[in-house]
Amino acid sequence: MSRPYPLLTLLIFTSISYTLAQSKGQKLLAKDAKVTQVAAAYKFTEGPAVDPKGNVYFTDQPNDRIIKWSTDGKVATYMEGTGRSNGLYFDNDGNLLACADQHNQLWKIDSNKKVTVLVKDFKGKKFNGPNDLWVDPDGGIYFTDPYYKRSYWTNPAKELEKQDVYYLSPNGTDLRVVATNLVQPNGIVGSRNGKKLYVADIGDGKTYVYDIVSNGVLENRQLFTNLGSDGMTIDNKGNLYLTGKGVTVFNKKGKKILQIPIEEKWTANVCFGGKKQKTLFITAMKSLYTLEMSVKGIR
Repeated sequence: MSRPYPLLTLLIFTSISYTLAQSKGQKLLAKDAKVTQVAAAYKFTEGPAVDPKGNVYFTDQPNDRIIKWSTDGKVATYMEGTGRSNGLYFDNDGNLLACADQHNQLWKIDSNKKVTVLVKDFKGKKFNGPNDLWVDPDGGIYFTDPYYKRSYWTNPAKELEKQDVYYLSPNGTDLRVVATNLVQPNGIVGSRNGKKLYVADIGDGKTYVYDIVSNGVLENRQLFTNLGSDGMTIDNKGNLYLTGKGVTVFNKKGKKILQIPIEEKWTANVCFGGKKQKTLFITAMKSLYTLEMSVKGIR
């Protein structure tokens, strides 16, 4: 005897499973937490990064500036003439690293706003455009290099055939490809213990997880979820936050547990910040949003 209404049963089961996952995901939020717009009137916000004190820096890339949200709640321009910075991240010495894609470079900006160009090409060929980055516990830098043709480039010719993930050694002398066979890598972040690296292939609608072994080498690529991402972050419980249509949160097993809607056409990036690292900062089009959480960031 055949089972009645198998498709309906499957749909009901799937709906119940998602509802349970979503209810568990709600526990990530602080009590009565609401998405709050804390700054606006930008052209396109990107690349939020938190410093050791909990201040958050983000870019207004088309206007070539970096904005700072301070832990006292003030928001002001931090720096102009930023090389059209996109993704940002603080290194282990407190310097602000920037994917400065005006000239396809990776920058280090010290506390006095002095700029050092860390990398400007790969084997004599200019990068496609460093986009997002993560610093490992040893100080090595992983960064993605997708190709997005920019209106401000004087020479938009693509010199590198592939869009890969690179690793720059802590001493800055060894630059190499560590992940390839990607359509358009974008968001990137590592686990708290520095043993896992997550890379979003936004061009193929997928996110992968790699094992990090010695000397920055990546092994054992596994599909984490069938969803790409512009930017990403991770919390102290190992949950991964992807961006695009709002913020989508997955647990360590790759199961979707929470969807955070944002009233903007596109959500670009996300990070934790604030004095206790328990505020989620979300860059979306012309605005910066915050959401209070019960979990916290890993920096």
